[in-house]
Amino acid sequence: MNEHKYANRLSQERSPYLLQHAHNPVDWFPWSEEAFTKAKAEDKPIFLSIGYSACHWCHVMAEESFEDEEVARILNKDFVAVKVDKEERPDLDMVYMMACQLFAGQGGWPTTLFLTPDKRPFFAGTYFPKESVNGRAGLIDILNSIKKSWSEKRKEIEDSGKDMVVRLNAINCDGQKLSGSDLTSAEDLIHKGIEQLQNSFDEINGGFGKSPKFPTPQNLLFLLAFNKAYKDGESLRMAEKTLIQMYRGGIYDHIGGGFSRYSTDSRWLVPHFEKMLYDNAMLAFVYTKAYRSTEDPIYKEVAESILGYVLREMTAPEGGFYSAQDADSQGEEGKYYVFSRAEILDRLGEKEGSAFCDAYDISPRGNFEGYSIPNLLYNFSFEDMSERFESQRKTLLTYRAERMSLHKDDKVLTAWNGMMIAAFANAGSVFGQRRYLDAAVNAEKFITEKLVKRDGRLKVRYREQEAAGDGYLDDYAYYVWGLLELYETTKKVGYLQKAIDLNTVILNDFSDEERGGFYFTSFNSEKLIWRPKESYDGAIPSGNSIAAWNMVRLANKMGSSDLTEKAEAQLRFLAVEAERYPIGHSLSLYLLTKYLNRDVKGARR
Repeated sequence: MNEHKYANRLSQERSPYLLQHAHNPVDWFPWSEEAFTKAKAEDKPIFLSIGYSACHWCHVMAEESFEDEEVARILNKDFVAVKVDKEERPDLDMVYMMACQLFAGQGGWPTTLFLTPDKRPFFAGTYFPKESVNGRAGLIDILNSIKKSWSEKRKEIEDSGKDMVVRLNAINCDGQKLSGSDLTSAEDLIHKGIEQLQNSFDEINGGFGKSPKFPTPQNLLFLLAFNKAYKDGESLRMAEKTLIQMYRGGIYDHIGGGFSRYSTDSRWLVPHFEKMLYDNAMLAFVYTKAYRSTEDPIYKEVAESILGYVLREMTAPEGGFYSAQDADSQGEEGKYYVFSRAEILDRLGEKEGSAFCDAYDISPRGNFEGYSIPNLLYNFSFEDMSERFESQRKTLLTYRAERMSLHKDDKVLTAWNGMMIAAFANAGSVFGQRRYLDAAVNAEKFITEKLVKRDGRLKVRYREQEAAGDGYLDDYAYYVWGLLELYETTKKVGYLQKAIDLNTVILNDFSDEERGGFYFTSFNSEKLIWRPKESYDGAIPSGNSIAAWNMVRLANKMGSSDLTEKAEAQLRFLAVEAERYPIGHSLSLYLLTKYLNRDVKGARR
């Protein structure tokens, strides 16, 4: 017997995010020609909602609005509603997130947009409550206003959509080639980047800026490289302060390992509790790099705890890595991760429990909505805590999993698996641990078997026996990175040959021959209102910067003058892009630092 009152087209999808909305009363469409044909035929605007399955505010908006019959009636009558999983369609997310930022001055998820039937956005925002409150527009009022404008101000709407398309496409025309035949003029750019990091560095808490505070592993890689190249103790100090404080804070899961996506405060105490594969891949790589640079065992401990978490909770039986774990449990953000002092004492006993609570800041009052997030921010003996309380943490890990469940997004994404392969392969080499190398090898085999097409090109996502989507720049760039790390560790030529072949696809399918760099989408991808070309490092380094890193390494290994020329052209493109905002291009500065100092041979020096 069907227990759901409603079922829409999303019930036929594989995306965990889309399936979360499959039983909304909203008559959702996936992104499809069917939706746009209906909008044209019925002369209705498109309501576009973009999010992902582990997104807390996506859940809030779903509960308030998309599960609400009043909202659904308006959407179903006057709009064509389209849902997009940003992780399966990062091209759509990139295009319409940029439109949202241009409209609203900021972006985020869920992303909410209104489009004409020809896919041109004319209004955008992020989360909207159902009803208007405290000066914040509510979704119902917005829907009614858009409906009225659609009838009475159509030309203004259409002009707004056309203007946005012009603004988007103008982005690709900005910038110019770096003058000169070499990259030595990029030296000043590198120092500008360091200066910007110094100016935004939080001396008390580590990290950069105030709140919310993101790990930004590419900043840390840049600082470590700058320290090595220029013997600059200040850059190393900033990197180490940040690495240590992130570990001490609540953004790090002291019970189960791994990091949450970001901290809502400047101290790293209260995280946005979702755990993303990409964060943990990049942070495992950075902590491993930090250990190699300093030989401080705490970095090895943190890197191995991240990798242990991924092996335990984020690895599919077939070898691929899952995408994310949710922030919410039982409808409450962070409930899975927090404890009361009483339940710790109940589980560990009075003596051991009290010692654990004192060490990890678990108090009767709590530090998060009456409960406590385990952390070591107030513990100055933090280096010894992990080993001292190892058995207690294992007990609490088992208890936590038994206490309630945690939603997992079990799709396997090529790009994120590529970076996790790189992290495992690098750690296998540095720490001499066979299980890490095995994890990288198994995941690479999974991608080869499940996500590589017959012509050698890549798919985006695998779930429930289905591979979907044609690969984007990030899929190729990050997978090539993983292959190169595997080659460095194993010296198996097969990995190197795959990397060469896929890099050739990047050069053939994604190049902007006129202005340099690589587009995010292939020349034969679905044609959207804008073909994005991203050099800016967001939550992860841009595909353009990772592609440059790969090309430099491949050129060095192959002794190819042609590839060296292309790699240098890509570095010049990134240098021009970075001029606009150097610390927004930290991985590019990392590469330029290494390249100018010829620290490129194995990419592990």
